[in-house]
Amino acid sequence: MSDSSISDEIALRIALAARTLPDTGVARLIRVIEDAVGLPPTAAKLERLDVEDLRRALNGEIADVDAAPLRDALGILKGEANADAAAPPVDAYAEGDMPGSIRVACASSKGEMLDGHFGSARCFLVYQVSSEEERLIDVRVPDDSNAEDKNGYRAELIRDCQILYVASIGGPAAAKVVKAGVHPIKDQKGGSARERIAALRKVLGSKPPPWLAKVMGESAEARVRFERQEAEA
Repeated sequence: MSDSSISDEIALRIALAARTLPDTGVARLIRVIEDAVGLPPTAAKLERLDVEDLRRALNGEIADVDAAPLRDALGILKGEANADAAAPPVDAYAEGDMPGSIRVACASSKGEMLDGHFGSARCFLVYQVSSEEERLIDVRVPDDSNAEDKNGYRAELIRDCQILYVASIGGPAAAKVVKAGVHPIKDQKGGSARERIAALRKVLGSKPPPWLAKVMGESAEARVRFERQEAEA
């Protein structure tokens, strides 16, 4: 199936639905959808699905699937259930659009919320952030059902980011994130990812702390200056 044959919205529905079914990755669920209604998957085709269609298509793929996860998956595929789990649309962005910006990932399990545990978050919201503006430039949905090292896979998924905001993360996972060159920040209170990013934008435009100045690529001399400014404030 070519990338052009499926919309971003439908791709996200499939990715989220796959997570509700046991031992099911995106590729396997796409095969199930192909058997049930054909490809490419569209909103109209998915609307025709029912639980028995999924059960019949899953025969031979996954054994003993309970009705509850099937109903949950069906609701997500149709866009009826877990509507709050759908990620927001991304903003237009091209490399170089925002000089002096950094890239930030937020672990999320619904909407545009910072509420995800690193190892089980439904997606990573990826923002480009400068002192002037922030843009949601990508929504990355992990498909780690077959990954031998799930934490390593997820760390690689956000390797191009400088910062990761996450509601919770274990020590070994945090070590893999750091190894990938990303600075993890645990925010147990969570809340709106957009609000957290907006707060970061204000910091970028004022007096970034030394660790953030380092992330931004400031020289050691500049980081010392930031540190002195904080001490004097």
